[in-house]
Amino acid sequence: MKKNNRQILVIDDDAVTRKLICHNLEKEGYTVFDADSSKHGLAQIKAHNIDLVFCDVMMEDMDGFEFCKLVRQDERYQALPFVFITARTSNEDKIKALNLGADDFISKPVNIQDLLLKTSSILKRVEIYRVYGIRKKFEETFSEKPFQILLVDDDPIILKILSVTFMGAGYDCLIANNAQEGFALARIHNPDLILSDYMMPDVDGFSFRKMLMNDNRLSHIPFIFLTANDQDNVVMESFDLDIKDFISKTTNPRLVAAKVGNVLKTIRKERQNTLLELQEAADSISMEVVPKNMPNLDGFEIIHWHVPFKGMPGGDFIDYIELDENNLVVILGDVMGKKWGAWFFTFSFIGYLRSAIRVVLKEQKVFSAKEVLKKVNESIYDDAKISEIFTTVSLVIVNKKTKEVQYSGAGDLGLLYYDEESKHVRPYQSEGMLLGARQDGDYDTITMSLKHHDSMFVLTDGIIESRNKQGEQYGMERLVQTIEESADLPNQFDYVKEKFLDFTGGVFDDDVSMIAIRCD
Repeated sequence: MKKNNRQILVIDDDAVTRKLICHNLEKEGYTVFDADSSKHGLAQIKAHNIDLVFCDVMMEDMDGFEFCKLVRQDERYQALPFVFITARTSNEDKIKALNLGADDFISKPVNIQDLLLKTSSILKRVEIYRVYGIRKKFEETFSEKPFQILLVDDDPIILKILSVTFMGAGYDCLIANNAQEGFALARIHNPDLILSDYMMPDVDGFSFRKMLMNDNRLSHIPFIFLTANDQDNVVMESFDLDIKDFISKTTNPRLVAAKVGNVLKTIRKERQNTLLELQEAADSISMEVVPKNMPNLDGFEIIHWHVPFKGMPGGDFIDYIELDENNLVVILGDVMGKKWGAWFFTFSFIGYLRSAIRVVLKEQKVFSAKEVLKKVNESIYDDAKISEIFTTVSLVIVNKKTKEVQYSGAGDLGLLYYDEESKHVRPYQSEGMLLGARQDGDYDTITMSLKHHDSMFVLTDGIIESRNKQGEQYGMERLVQTIEESADLPNQFDYVKEKFLDFTGGVFDDDVSMIAIRCD
């Protein structure tokens, strides 16, 4: 059978048609979910990361058009590809479907060859849109933050004129009256560009430029000279110091701003291209830090939710590892830091986790959450290159046979256990240290036995530290209250997630990740 990591949902109340479509899609290697009603279909969409929906139009509880409209109301699914399977092929029906955002039609009786071709075509198109979406996201990210320019000059009038001009052009300005002050500000703020006078008392512009070039943290910052001394030998010597431009002080300030603006545009484009290449390289080798699919464990429902900071891969990671036929390890980690720096380390860290768990498996017949973390910590502590990078981990071992759950944490936020009988949440906090912080780590195991409809949540700090428009933090207390409010709801995890999104408006300051484990 071909291998394919795409997930497709087939909704049809006719069992024969449904099974025929599912069977042929599975033969092509797709992971296929099915539903016999719109209600069941909506639950499948929320439970799985669906890439494409095939939906019958005429169904008893809600027709396909109404169902598509319902799904599209949720902004998470507004771009989800939707294909109608129908015997209704009138122009009116097609126009109605297209107005609802349908991607295509397949007529009944279904031509399997036609279905497979359309499936392949739509999924390929979605991938193109996805890459385009990433490009847009990067462009939006870079356009959000104004460039910061450091102005260095001993003439306060020049500083005043240029700072007003640059701020009028939308730039953020730092001002220094001499080279030493400029060097200190550069080390603190790491500006996007430095514009410096050449002739200054004590330390002149040449010496200032050499100070920056000798500092690895500052040598990359684009540098422009602004000076009244435009003799040929000075200009030539300046360009030997790898500067971007040499501008005369007699130049109109607006023209100076225009020249600086062109340099900054080039810088922005170079950064975008670099990050796009990284993103596309990462995509091409499938280096995902969060599994696309939820794990299957009989007797339990396990759901995760992860949103990277500003759409870029970051430091949060999720992993599921089967220990044997009865035991599953659930891991939620947070490598301190944001964006690419944290993301690159995250892959190394997942490697440590997997290696450590294999070692534990070989050495022990009884699985222990604290022993797994202990082995991981030993590996990290002995590695000088990564031991200073702080990492938190929540580790849970779920046994489907005994319904027993082991939890151990390393500097994490703890585990929230919802007791269905009392309708209350009980927080559990492990004593373990951040990974790599101490040789022994002091890890412990907390064991719980889950009953019918009990559930537990682990999360990263992006959840509780996110704020609303008024600057109010979401906080652990509000999360606990929300979980308890959801006591009698069938989709507890969705309710908790939606309340969080309502509070924050969908704007976060960090990666946000949460895993729920519910006992059926």
